[in-house]
Amino acid sequence: MSHKRVTKRKAIFAAGGVAALGAAAILLPQANASQDGGSGDTASVKTLKAGNASDLASQLQKMLGDSFAGSYYDTAGKQLVVNVANVSGDQGNVIAQAERAGAKVREVENSAAELKAAAQTLKTRATIAGTSWAVDPKTNKIRVTADSTVTGGKWNRIESTVKSLGSGMATIQKSAGVLKPLVSGGDAIFGGGARCSLGFNVTAGDGSPAFLTAGHCGVAAKQWSDTQNGQPIATVDQATFPGDGDFALVKYDDANTKAPSDVNTGQQTVAISQAADATVGTQVFRMGSTTGLHDGQVLGLDATVNYPEGTVTGLIQTNVCAEPGDSGGSLFTQDGQAVGLTSGGSGDCTAGGETFFQPVTTALAAVGATLGDGGAGNAGGAGAGAGAGGGAVDANGDGIDDQTGEPVQGAGGAGAGAGGGAVDANGDGIDDQTGEPVQGAGGAAGNGADGGQNQSGSGNNQSGDGSNQSGGGQNQSGNGQADGSGVTESR
Repeated sequence: MSHKRVTKRKAIFAAGGVAALGAAAILLPQANASQDGGSGDTASVKTLKAGNASDLASQLQKMLGDSFAGSYYDTAGKQLVVNVANVSGDQGNVIAQAERAGAKVREVENSAAELKAAAQTLKTRATIAGTSWAVDPKTNKIRVTADSTVTGGKWNRIESTVKSLGSGMATIQKSAGVLKPLVSGGDAIFGGGARCSLGFNVTAGDGSPAFLTAGHCGVAAKQWSDTQNGQPIATVDQATFPGDGDFALVKYDDANTKAPSDVNTGQQTVAISQAADATVGTQVFRMGSTTGLHDGQVLGLDATVNYPEGTVTGLIQTNVCAEPGDSGGSLFTQDGQAVGLTSGGSGDCTAGGETFFQPVTTALAAVGATLGDGGAGNAGGAGAGAGAGGGAVDANGDGIDDQTGEPVQGAGGAGAGAGGGAVDANGDGIDDQTGEPVQGAGGAAGNGADGGQNQSGSGNNQSGDGSNQSGGGQNQSGNGQADGSGVTESR
């Protein structure tokens, strides 16, 4: 059964107005190749695309350990900024390595552990419906928000709790709207009188076609249709809300359903190549059935939101607007990375407001699904093997060159997998002329000798390639594009 297009999409975009059209224009192809260069405070700071900055941040978080206090993407300078705290002794050398790897490093007062402890205090003393908090690495503080329902004694309680954390630990602001899950009756995907939006098409652990949406949609109804009062086309398999996330896996009833790997914005179709973690400061796009396409920035991570229905943890905070019916819709980047599922927020697309999203990477791991046939890893990756020649690792396995402090690039030699993954001549997976990720397989097939985590070498599976059996990226053809199987057409 093929996915039908929403017949009311033209009307939706007419209502979405200029903002939706503006966001669509931004999504059109641009000459935005990344390049190495000294545009930061030091010559070693590199200009990076947002996706590459996210990858570097993950590597440096592991390398810096307890000194890592968050990171964010500086959109103006196209640089990754990494916060460090409690630096002493040998950690100075670690910071130097982080700088050589291309990040802009700054020392801050609040460590990650201190911020986490402050968030726990908020949870214990101030879990009040209509409040939220998230770590903001730009300010090195916790951003606390209270909606219009938090008044009187409730406001005094949240305000006094923030003050008790000490100066420089948290900020508090009032929101004019009402914080709530964005589900309503109306259009898009329908179940039990509720309307939500389809997020990303995936492949369930048993190989069947499915999609991700918001968990509060999944607990609202068991069966979902793609037309109002229509026949069900999918059944909820797993749903989490409230609690540790807001996500649901919904399996298509017809095992032959075609689940395209894209997001249809109404103006163009954006191919989705992989799932990625959010990075504060990056530009993101949200597609929903009520308001269409809108864009904004990631403001905070690991957000806790106290909805009237209960507390949800581990969310992404943004300034992208959303309205009822947009719940479950896709949050993604310009270069086709699936980032989040719309959870809830306050305000609307006229006045603005705060919005929160379920990370896609966390949802995929929890339900055991992959984006289409391709998996949740990086498209065209060089493989995850830790053995000789089997992946982007060095002698001690940390992925950082001990002489230069640079991340080791690519995989080579035995165990590189059939087709070698999407790498180029210098093994970094980035075309040196365009700055774009290299698509497809390159190099000779590895023999798998001691190359990785499985039988054939450096990859995650039987062929040692990176993501699957073909060695070319995330799919069978080796182009890193998951062959029509990753994300959606949003509802």
